Amino acid sequence: MLENYESLAASCPIVEDLRWETELVWINPEKKPWAEGAKEINLTLADIDDAEVRLARFAPFLMAAFPETLPAGGVIESALTPVPTLGKRLGEKYGSRLEGRLLLKQDSHLAIAGSVKARGGIYEVLKHTEDLALEHGLLSGVEDDYTKLATPEARAFFSQYTVQVGSTGNLGLSIGIMSAAVGFQVIVHMSADAKQWKKDLLRQHGVTVMEYSSDYSEAVKQGRASSDANPKSYFVDDENSKNLFLGYAVAAKRLVGQLKNLDVTVDEAHPLFVYIPCGVGGAPGGIAFGLKQMFGDSVHVFFVEPTQAPCMLLGMATGLQNGIAVQNIGLTGLTHADGLAVGRPSGFVGKVMGPILSGEFTLRDEKLYDYMRDLLETEDIFIEPSACAAIQGPVMLNRFPESRAYLERNGLVERLPQATHILWATGGSLVPENIREEYVNTHL
Repeated sequence: MLENYESLAASCPIVEDLRWETELVWINPEKKPWAEGAKEINLTLADIDDAEVRLARFAPFLMAAFPETLPAGGVIESALTPVPTLGKRLGEKYGSRLEGRLLLKQDSHLAIAGSVKARGGIYEVLKHTEDLALEHGLLSGVEDDYTKLATPEARAFFSQYTVQVGSTGNLGLSIGIMSAAVGFQVIVHMSADAKQWKKDLLRQHGVTVMEYSSDYSEAVKQGRASSDANPKSYFVDDENSKNLFLGYAVAAKRLVGQLKNLDVTVDEAHPLFVYIPCGVGGAPGGIAFGLKQMFGDSVHVFFVEPTQAPCMLLGMATGLQNGIAVQNIGLTGLTHADGLAVGRPSGFVGKVMGPILSGEFTLRDEKLYDYMRDLLETEDIFIEPSACAAIQGPVMLNRFPESRAYLERNGLVERLPQATHILWATGGSLVPENIREEYVNTHL
């Protein structure tokens, strides 16, 4: 516990609720109209456009290296799927009184890495690959044929270099699988929370996995130190990387067309609510930033965290950002939501989210499995437990006084029948069948 815990709790009462693992909603008091909030962020739509164009340049390489991307022309993208039967179940089972349309963004089924990390993680590896290729003449320029990077000669060149990352699981999978495909030596530093099957899968791709008995922050610390000691090593910094952040943000641009294909309108009269599971904050933060760029004040983004690891909420609510960890208020940081088992948030992301995030929900671990079964039984879609945290958002939106007050203050109550709610499913398609069965039969 912090020495000054009592004064912290007195100045920020929600800390005491977090300490006792209370399921709650926190409404961000720093949120501003988008026109004002955008001025406080040192990133723009042009940065997202740049990332999108870079991914397009790599499409020929991706098709050569990963044949599963051929049908989509080398674009790594997931389906946006209506889940009306789940919505009905949530209302009947939990009294959610959900109004509007419910959709599932299936980043759980992204090609190559099977999670949202396929966005930021793969993008950062590809940007590093491009930087090296241009610097050393493997590419004559950005107009060159990127399939050159899939040749044995190119792999031999990249094998001189190492890529390292600290991870609880899914980011390690995306960085490891893509880096190995390029030809890099790869070291993934994994925390105690990482699932064994994820470690096994990485090793099958030729990745070196370093295991730690401590949490995510220590894995990142060790990975950074190891990389710093090698001049030919590149460290993917999940806590501070703008490249990861922008790779995630591209998702929002693509969402515009997907919503149009479903005849979904997003404007003042037709609000969009998006619920995203949150660990250190990079993936949800990047997506949230992209969503605000695309939809401005018509989108309302909420993060969802486990009651034992609400690190982003704690950092933002206290204003301490990455200067505080959940362990400082007596929590363990241990959770069945392995991808969300993070004790200390990204200070970079927390500051960017200050003027744009609507708020956060927390949930107890047992609900992860309940929601997972609800989705599987109603829509025949499997996502891993940590991804199911998103479902807490629409279930509780109308049930917490604080979120109800948010709806009323923003004139949203009467617009809910015309609203769209998106559950952002963050992982699951690579989960082995025996582990899926284990999850389905887990009751806490």
